[in-house]
Amino acid sequence: MKIPRHVFFATALFVALALPGTAGASSSFPQGAQSDTAYAASYLANHVRTVDATAQRLSCYRPEVPYFTSNGPVDGYTGMTSCPGATTGEDVGTTPYATQAGSNPGYPAATPMEVKDHSESDIRVDPTNPRHLIGSSKWFVSAEGYNHLLGFYESFDGGSTWPVQGHVPGYEGWTDNTDPVGAFDGYGNYYEFVLPYQFFYDAGGSHDYKTNTNQEPNAAQAAEVVSVSVRPHGATAAGQWITTRGGKPDIVAAYDSRGNEPDKQWIAIDSNPASPHYNRVYLMWVDFHSPTPVPYISYADAHADGSHTDWSSPARLPTGNMQPGGNTYLLPHVAPDGTLYTTLTAAPVTNGHATDTIGVDVSTDGGASFTGPAIVASAITPPGATYANTTFRDGIENTFTVGPVTVNGHYPLYTSWEDYSSGVTNILVSTSTDGGQTWSAPIQVNDNASPADEFQPNLNAAADGTVSVAFYDRRLACPASGSSEATAAGLSLDTVNPNYTGALPPYGAANYCVNSSIQFYSPALAPKGHNIRISPHSWDPQLNSPHSSSAGRPTTFIGDYFGNSTVGSTSVTTSVSTFDDGTNPHHYQQQIIAFTPVP
Repeated sequence: MKIPRHVFFATALFVALALPGTAGASSSFPQGAQSDTAYAASYLANHVRTVDATAQRLSCYRPEVPYFTSNGPVDGYTGMTSCPGATTGEDVGTTPYATQAGSNPGYPAATPMEVKDHSESDIRVDPTNPRHLIGSSKWFVSAEGYNHLLGFYESFDGGSTWPVQGHVPGYEGWTDNTDPVGAFDGYGNYYEFVLPYQFFYDAGGSHDYKTNTNQEPNAAQAAEVVSVSVRPHGATAAGQWITTRGGKPDIVAAYDSRGNEPDKQWIAIDSNPASPHYNRVYLMWVDFHSPTPVPYISYADAHADGSHTDWSSPARLPTGNMQPGGNTYLLPHVAPDGTLYTTLTAAPVTNGHATDTIGVDVSTDGGASFTGPAIVASAITPPGATYANTTFRDGIENTFTVGPVTVNGHYPLYTSWEDYSSGVTNILVSTSTDGGQTWSAPIQVNDNASPADEFQPNLNAAADGTVSVAFYDRRLACPASGSSEATAAGLSLDTVNPNYTGALPPYGAANYCVNSSIQFYSPALAPKGHNIRISPHSWDPQLNSPHSSSAGRPTTFIGDYFGNSTVGSTSVTTSVSTFDDGTNPHHYQQQIIAFTPVP
């Protein structure tokens, strides 16, 4: 996510949801509470294993805009660093990239820079080869300046090793590429839906988004675009991507006028051979239009060689009475019969964005037309802009998926969301078995016995219909002073935090350090056991956390997304950690892959 005027929506979209037409409906807690001791032990008890994917290679690229401010040594920050020698085999930009031609004086950076941090998480499984996985995240060369492209990490052995990594090429001529999300087509080609945008740093270090070709870093490129890079089936080298169509960047829509800002893009590909729209690529995003967000769709049909047909003209999605506040968080998913669904989330202007609504749009003709939205939940009450005790802001409030096995003649829909009605964030989940027209009473996902923030859920449905909700979890206290866990967590670096009133470093602090968790359900949302800890160690979210507006402002970032997929009978997730397991001595944000047997 980029942070110009959108910030009002990011702060408004934290939730306490209710059933349609109700406010403050309570949720049940079917699996009962779990003690912190049992939760902490559940990693080993459930035979979870983890791999630090992004610590395995050193990536570099030449950024369009250099920014050398360092906030260190507090929180481990080190600023921007020249490339010490990449081990990825990618094009590091020894000479400027093609899209950097035409840059204004002073741009791009003089040399390639080292990628240090990896916020946000997405992971996908190749339908032609379940041992082939691609994850993506933000690829930061400056956490203080929020300066990044998108990067990827790839495994050919089911996730044990990640030998191919690097930045996603093709759009280096913009300051940032953001919001990692990808999908495989039925041929095994991987599509990354990219959001490149320009900004420069003003005298105070804040991001300036002026749409003026004399002030933008790159006068030859549009201010902001939504676009695609394709990694063709069989690619093995970091630079093997298709980034152009007709000799130009594969841009779906471009925005050059002030007051039009695309954001929150998402992708789904129909990879079911029985579907009438097999291999259709669906792209959705919102245009924050002064500043009301308006949702759009475009689509094309994939070819076996990694090419595709022309993108359809962007079309607005129906928003019904949700429209007054705009709609964002589009999460398209395709049912096995080819029906396309997406959620929309709205914060009406008429009530000052004080409450939110989630709805679902449906297309049965391959995205040509939609009905909806049917309301999933309304009367949503958001909490504050950042989480208690820490400076990081939350990400996307809700998640959505479609089950692969019919129930009552329909493929079940699942929506999970954050609920702040109790003063901490809990996670709720609900299902619809009639195409989204009605939804079950929400149940609480997290089973912590004492209040703590649980946030950023991501849903997945396995081939047998088993549903999982993965999320970040703050129930366990930070490690104690003098412990080996505290040393490896880097807590001694955490000495300045304007949002924490306790003693620093935060040894033993409650509702502060972070873990990752998952909960499994039957297709009918009967819980399969308790929450499972899928991170082996608690980590400190303050360390090397990117500053989303400027180096001098306290709001930081761990990501909007949490990756969640399934390979056979194993759940595969990817999420952030700053813990040093022996491969992360600088406590950078790394992508941790967790493998959990599906019960």
